[in-house]
Amino acid sequence: MRLKKKTWILIFSVFILQTFTYSKALDVTQYGAVGDGVTDDSQAFLKAWEDVCSGAGDGQLIIPAGMAFMLQPLKFEGSCKSTPIVVQILGNLVASSRGKWKGDKDQWILFSDIEGLVVEGNGELNGQGSSWWEHKGSSRPTALKFKSCNNLRLSGLTHVDSAMAHIHINGCNDVTISNLRINAPESSPNTDGIDVAVSSNVIIQDCVIATGDDCIAINSGTANIRISGIDCGPGHGVSIGSLGKDGEIASVEDVCVQNCNFRGTMNGARIKTWPGGSGYARRITFNGITLDNVENPIIIDQHYNNGDSDKSTDDKSSAVEVSKVVYSNFVGTSRSEYGVNFRCSTRAPCTEIFLKDVKIETASSGMGQVAQGQCLNVRGGVSTLAVPGLECLALSTDMLSWGTMPEQACMLPQQSVQPNTRPLQDPLWVYGSRGQRLGVYSVVLTSLISFGFSYVLG
Repeated sequence: MRLKKKTWILIFSVFILQTFTYSKALDVTQYGAVGDGVTDDSQAFLKAWEDVCSGAGDGQLIIPAGMAFMLQPLKFEGSCKSTPIVVQILGNLVASSRGKWKGDKDQWILFSDIEGLVVEGNGELNGQGSSWWEHKGSSRPTALKFKSCNNLRLSGLTHVDSAMAHIHINGCNDVTISNLRINAPESSPNTDGIDVAVSSNVIIQDCVIATGDDCIAINSGTANIRISGIDCGPGHGVSIGSLGKDGEIASVEDVCVQNCNFRGTMNGARIKTWPGGSGYARRITFNGITLDNVENPIIIDQHYNNGDSDKSTDDKSSAVEVSKVVYSNFVGTSRSEYGVNFRCSTRAPCTEIFLKDVKIETASSGMGQVAQGQCLNVRGGVSTLAVPGLECLALSTDMLSWGTMPEQACMLPQQSVQPNTRPLQDPLWVYGSRGQRLGVYSVVLTSLISFGFSYVLG
């Protein structure tokens, strides 16, 4: 009788362990994904998405490690019953080459109309861009696009060789992007790292980006953007714009770029607008910037003409207004003779442009030679040290109240920037390539079973 009681205790312990360690997360291999890098796994991914979006799998989808999934263009669309939706990419995703591409050339992978989306993991997205780059004038897909996804979190992934931009954020509010690695050859055309448009309350932090174009581009319709801890190079730096193309009415405001490194880039802190546009780019702070052999460390170009501003004329009837811009705590070297270059419009001169604690030397001299500065149609001031000096900017201690302490301007409170999501259970390890997760409580229950065995056999 005593042995029978012990046996029931053991059976109950096993039942509890199975109940609590069972992972509800859906795995794309359960839907027929092969993961050999050759077979088209697109349909399996779409079937898995349909189920997880409908509420199955506790809103969790796993792309397992140790496998490579070849995918044609895919659209993962909401709205979904589960919130949040967690997509954990542990394996590699590989785009089809240009010759075998099927369908939409706007993007490779699209997430749209999803509330509380989390895309995370240590996997890789390979856009197979080399087959597209020689066709620069033709339509090329962005690798990963998010459209109308509020409360979005993207983290941990590696993005390589997109045909065009690697990541595009459009119409999204309350976004956090962190700990990404983005890589494409310096010669690859238009391979921006992260593009943001028509979005607000966006944090981009702690990313390493090396591409053939802008590391990060902030486009029209954006507000309250915080960028920090970015290691950029090669590439074209962090850009506001381009803005105002084809008469666009542009709006960008409350942007902070802080504690970033630019290494061998074409630009550092850049604002670029097309003649003939209108609207504004204002309340922008660049603070704590390190420069290493940068062609244009600080540049405002209101004569932008798709990379050839020398051909642009200033006879347009309007221009995007650039104002309330602070550059502070810059140090490093310029590859060109100009460390600061302000080329503003006679129609709408740049106003309230301030420099504080800026020291830029030429990289080629090796003698600590100060870089030069030039300015056209710009008004503002210089507070404390500014090298190179600019005659167009008067020495001023009366900087804008919001710009007096750029570090504080970069730390303005955010509105629910962190996505309101529940995290996956913290795993002690991940099983093989199937992503099965065991939580801390599993270890406790395992100990209970061990005690049960000892009790039965004891």
